[in-house]
Amino acid sequence: MKIVLANEGPRIEADAIGERPLGGVETAVALLAQSFARRGHELTLHFEDERGTLPDRADLVIATRVPRLFRELPPGRRVLWLHNPARYLNKPRHAWPLLLARPALVTLGPHHMATLPRWLPGLRVDIPLAVAPPFDASPPERAAPPPVAIFTSNPLRGLDELARLWPRIGLGELHAYSGAATYGHDPRLAARAAPILARAGAVPGITLFDPVARPELLARLMSARCMLYLGDPGETFCLAVAEAQAAGLPCVVMDRGAVAERIEDGLTGMVARNEAEFVAAAQALLQDDALWLRMHRAALARGPGPNWTDVAQAFEALA
Repeated sequence: MKIVLANEGPRIEADAIGERPLGGVETAVALLAQSFARRGHELTLHFEDERGTLPDRADLVIATRVPRLFRELPPGRRVLWLHNPARYLNKPRHAWPLLLARPALVTLGPHHMATLPRWLPGLRVDIPLAVAPPFDASPPERAAPPPVAIFTSNPLRGLDELARLWPRIGLGELHAYSGAATYGHDPRLAARAAPILARAGAVPGITLFDPVARPELLARLMSARCMLYLGDPGETFCLAVAEAQAAGLPCVVMDRGAVAERIEDGLTGMVARNEAEFVAAAQALLQDDALWLRMHRAALARGPGPNWTDVAQAFEALA
């Protein structure tokens, strides 16, 4: 099958996933491309800031996030792979290319699907993401670690609020692996994140770390007690929580965006309805070894979920 996969961002090779921190979309594009190539397809990767050679026609033409990419791409079955809440597609600059291309619309889960504007034509399909190596191999069971909570997401996604709640939790330590490095040291993100990181770093019990590549991140997650993440309305999947769960780490989250879809409430973690419940759940996991072990075992038994071969096959079925 001839496949074109187009992305608006910079070129990211799959090898980079093990070498440096990457954001969720960059990771997903690299791993889907790797899976297509491994399955023997004739793949062309197209990046908006490059001018490479495109085939005259393809069986499957996938654009990531922005429908304007279709203008540059050859004829073929069109698929728009969405990663952000889809309400932005109502804007005329996105709506007109969509109406011309009429692609299949791929979202990442039920919450994400619900953000699609109702008027949009075309097939709608949920294809959840898979975790990246080394999170795709379940680690062994381990004993309850010291009371160290961890945060591994974008600082703009709730670190300020978590830092404000941390003194109320009042147990152990919070290690935050967070910063602009995940997004290529984006200067705009760095400027917005700087005051948040400064405030969090000033809270007793919180230690800030630079983002790390996924092999090292797995080791840090496996030495932590729980992941604390309040969630964000902009989350359409949340690889950070998915990776923590694949590592056997219980999570405490709020029901914001798609975050609650990543855990089994009461089994592999807890979904809090308000700040008081969030604080209480965090305290319980940080000090109750029996509760921690039960949720740790349940997360390991659940496993890492679908792999990137499964994701690739779901896209192939759209051709």
